[in-house]
Amino acid sequence: MASSRAATVTDYLEELPAERRAVVSRVRDVVLAHLPAGYQETMNWGMICYEIPLERYPVTYNRQPLAYAAIAAQKHHYSLYLMSVDQVGPLATSLKVEFEKAGKELDMGKSCVRFRTIDDLPLDVIGRVIASTTPEAYIAHYEASRR
Repeated sequence: MASSRAATVTDYLEELPAERRAVVSRVRDVVLAHLPAGYQETMNWGMICYEIPLERYPVTYNRQPLAYAAIAAQKHHYSLYLMSVDQVGPLATSLKVEFEKAGKELDMGKSCVRFRTIDDLPLDVIGRVIASTTPEAYIAHYEASRR
């Protein structure tokens, strides 16, 4: 599955095969346990998204909620989008160092961490990254990047 038309997170999880649902659910549990107050979980862009609602921050370049993180089951791997890592240099460096310390290989694009199994992902590190940026700080970084 590259993109889903599911309207709710529950629908998205239910359409996944059991093994893939277990992986996505485990990552989701980590995100929800560490997500700072002010972000909301939704379905957007065909995946589970964690965003700042438009009611809170409506001034985005694409008129969509400001996305902070997302989880998707792709055809051959899983994707964990960490938008704050792309925008905040020290987080990207820290993520690389923490993956190395955990003995894991970081397969990352601009803000997308790709992994094939749950064992490829150091969940404690992911939890710390998710917890690291409040909505206020994320908005400030977003605004600075748009100047």
